Amino acid sequence: MNENLFASFIAPTILGLPAAVLIILFPPLLIPTSKYLINNRLITTQQWLIKLTSKQMMVMHNTKGRTWSLMLVSLIIFIATTNLLGLLPHSFTPTTQLSMNLAMAIPLWAGAVIMGFRSKIKNALAHFLPQGTPTPLIPMLVIIETISLLIQPMALAVRLTANITAGHLLMHLIGSATLAMSTINLPSTLIIFTILILLTILEIAVALIQAYVFTLLVSLYLHDNT
Repeated sequence: MNENLFASFIAPTILGLPAAVLIILFPPLLIPTSKYLINNRLITTQQWLIKLTSKQMMVMHNTKGRTWSLMLVSLIIFIATTNLLGLLPHSFTPTTQLSMNLAMAIPLWAGAVIMGFRSKIKNALAHFLPQGTPTPLIPMLVIIETISLLIQPMALAVRLTANITAGHLLMHLIGSATLAMSTINLPSTLIIFTILILLTILEIAVALIQAYVFTLLVSLYLHDNT
């Protein structure tokens, strides 16, 4: 455990070439598919979870918003598998990189906003000025609402990055403490190791929840603009 605390967040390279693209493409290969008429239990469970998640996100959308269902389901699967990939030993988590999260958040947010301005521009502009606003406050509220709109993709990306990074750092610190205490005090080592196992279970839940939260917020932005 002599490596730097932030070494796990450095983009890996193979023979001097960045390997992040290959790592990003790896999780979809873990999703099983079936060529048979009758699916096995694993694929049946997977399809049931996908339908349940899609139904929860699409129930509030109209016909135009539901055209995004495939993209949103693909997004939540991609983020969840990428987050879980980072929990493997000696692995790299692409979602700890703010640049990658911004690359996902900005196009989706921009697509939803542009769709809102194209389909119902009056309602889109109405968000900048709530009804009943006093006249002296109109310029200030327009500026505030504009800033809040522009900061939405940054909030999406920072939320995902911060949650995943914080969990990995905490696991790294507790793992280092477990290794250091193993030669000093065995009972204390067992206690810390138990905490590490519980934290790992928590991180698995966080990885799935953050994928759902990211996709749900994109879905809400889409709902406001369709």
